[in-house]
Amino acid sequence: MTSDVRELSPAPERPRPATWPAVRALLLRLHFYAGVLVAPFLLVAATTGLLYAASFQIEKIVYSHELTAPVPAGQTMLPLARQIAAARTAHPEGTVGAVRPAAEPGATTQVLLDAPGLPESTRLAVFVDPYTGEVRGSLESYGSSGALPVRAWISTFHRHLQLGEPGRLYSELAASWLWAVALGGVVLWLSHRRRALKPDLKARGLRRTLSWHGSVGLWITVGLLFLSATGLTWSAYAGANVDKVQTALGWTTPALPGTAGDHSGHAGHGGGTTTEADTDRIVAAAAGAGLSGPLEVAWPAEPGAAFTVKEMDREWPQRNDQVAVDAATGRVTGELRFDDFPLVAKLVRWGIDGHMGVLFGLPNQILLMALAAGLICMIVWGYRMWWQRRPTRGFAAPYARGAWRAVPLPVLLPVGLVAIAVGVFIPLLGISLLAFLAVDAVLGRVRAARAATAPARQSDPPA
Repeated sequence: MTSDVRELSPAPERPRPATWPAVRALLLRLHFYAGVLVAPFLLVAATTGLLYAASFQIEKIVYSHELTAPVPAGQTMLPLARQIAAARTAHPEGTVGAVRPAAEPGATTQVLLDAPGLPESTRLAVFVDPYTGEVRGSLESYGSSGALPVRAWISTFHRHLQLGEPGRLYSELAASWLWAVALGGVVLWLSHRRRALKPDLKARGLRRTLSWHGSVGLWITVGLLFLSATGLTWSAYAGANVDKVQTALGWTTPALPGTAGDHSGHAGHGGGTTTEADTDRIVAAAAGAGLSGPLEVAWPAEPGAAFTVKEMDREWPQRNDQVAVDAATGRVTGELRFDDFPLVAKLVRWGIDGHMGVLFGLPNQILLMALAAGLICMIVWGYRMWWQRRPTRGFAAPYARGAWRAVPLPVLLPVGLVAIAVGVFIPLLGISLLAFLAVDAVLGRVRAARAATAPARQSDPPA
């Protein structure tokens, strides 16, 4: 009877691995790999970003002679036509592409010329004293932001380390992993039994470093997510996918009606004496349509087409209206109001301006500097923790190689599908993640093989 009962009794089930410990081990392993291997890219991005946040003030100091002009008592500004003529006389090799009238007393007027031999997206900015017509200098001006050489150099250094298009891979890799590292760190810190919103000043050694790393990371996570998302919008591969989604859903920035072609600067503009004389009328028409400075008047790509006048005040995004003006009649032929932008297009505009540090001026720049400094400290603390608990000091790693194999299949499958989808949309994240997992699996098998052969070697009789 006893044997029958034993035969009918169900076999004891194997204990199933706990889901959260396995998932946490996987997160720890990925956080470790990203921290060790991707952190150098994040460190460079944070350091160059910190420098770029201060580049606006650097630019004003370095080019104060060109950007400013003394204000004579009781003297009014010259007509724009005379200021443009002064710039053309000083640089007859260039063709007028746009003009940015002095936005305030003490500022110079910038006449942007398309000159031969300049790099792509670059124009020659001629700085004219609006009171006397004196040309105070000329500098290369890059892109729609009008960055002058020192800020343009810092910007390209942050974007691609002065290596051209191949160098953009570094910044895209950093932006691709920043959000994943930040969110993973938050999950790990909140699951930690000693989690806190402020560092533990009484702790020592490894615990003290971990306390600073976790608490500071928790405070700056939202800012890091913002920098990651906005950085990806103009990256090479993920940015192209973002553009496709915006276009498919109709979330792109609308075009200004009533204009023909691009105004960004090619030879063949209708720049001449008649056009210069009409510039004051064009600015007056834009002012009548509600536009206020700082303004940019862009010459049309085709002679006889309408001019574009747009507000350049990025500190307050609602002041980004544009109008098209017929130079011959001074009539506004088209309007594009920022209020009419799709919501996503507005968010993209705000996000990019915030990432560049121009959304709210100096407070935006200070916040970016704080985020960059916080990220630099996080990386330093991360490497310090790695050094403090290195195996040679007797510390066992809190994670195992090949940890993903211990995650239950019902959890691993949907997580894997999400990871694949994210990896396709953010290619550099997907490729590097596959590389991490492959290396982790190989190292795990090598370690298991060594552990299995070690006892056999010890039991072999001496020769």
